[in-house]
Amino acid sequence: MSKAIRISKNGGPEVMEYVDVEVGRPGPGEAQVRHAAVGLNYIDVYFRTGAYAQPLPAGLGMEGAGTVEAVGPGVTHVKPGDRVAYAGRPPGAYSEVRNMPAAFLLKLPQAISFDTAAAMMLQGLTVEYLFNRTFPLKGGETILFHAAAGGVGLIACQWAKAIGVNLIGTVGSDEKGELAKSHGCAHVINYKTEDFVARVKEITGGRGVPVVYDSIGADTFIGSLDCLSPLGTMVSFGSASGPVPPFSLNELASRGSLYVTRPTLFSHITKRETLESMAANLFGMVESGKVKIEINQRYALKDVAQAHIDLESRKTTGSTILLP
Repeated sequence: MSKAIRISKNGGPEVMEYVDVEVGRPGPGEAQVRHAAVGLNYIDVYFRTGAYAQPLPAGLGMEGAGTVEAVGPGVTHVKPGDRVAYAGRPPGAYSEVRNMPAAFLLKLPQAISFDTAAAMMLQGLTVEYLFNRTFPLKGGETILFHAAAGGVGLIACQWAKAIGVNLIGTVGSDEKGELAKSHGCAHVINYKTEDFVARVKEITGGRGVPVVYDSIGADTFIGSLDCLSPLGTMVSFGSASGPVPPFSLNELASRGSLYVTRPTLFSHITKRETLESMAANLFGMVESGKVKIEINQRYALKDVAQAHIDLESRKTTGSTILLP
């Protein structure tokens, strides 16, 4: 038997149970991974609350790092003993050991620790597809990125600086602003004390930005549209404050023929070759030192309820990992 987090109903952090589970042999196309560390992400909250539906009872957690213990029939790209990391469905990373689709597993370079890998896979691959695939950045742009002191945000700040992009980042406190600045954020806006739309216009000389990357959702959506220059792109990739409410397409026309997209990481990594290319870019950034993964919170797996409470109350900065 091994330990894992399971939910039998949707709800608050209290619905997560630390239980014994039986882990059998991996099936066809599966690998068994013993986790050294597991990542915590806001998408886990969506699954816990039922905002993202899944059959119950179920596990939680979308990323982890550890060692392959066994592989099922048809798996050839990893073998027992390999150091691996992943971000992918189905949820279930909140566990000591799991069987999972081997297609999401990536061999981990020796220079990258398990803790770092568990903290960076989902968030780092998210930045990779946002910057390289959703609205490809060439360098020289000035962009707006919400939640710049979060796990995705701190990676984005560093990545943007590395490729010559001026990132305007919003944060919820002066302390978080200093953290974002120290990671390469060119301009910081404390949305609790400043009007982020007015500040973006001031920073850009009234022009606005060509792209906004927004994981906040309801609270920032219309303001984000107001920050865009004509023909700009609104990238809504999360909804930490709640889902974006219905809006008229005229909101886009009246602001200069704007574009809106709602991408997800999982649409980008359905093809193995794309996943490997994205991971190579991420691993290269981390191995070069241009992107450092900031792990500011560590919790024992059994204390996952407190981790969720802290995440939802926006007490966390950078990345958070759970230790089985």
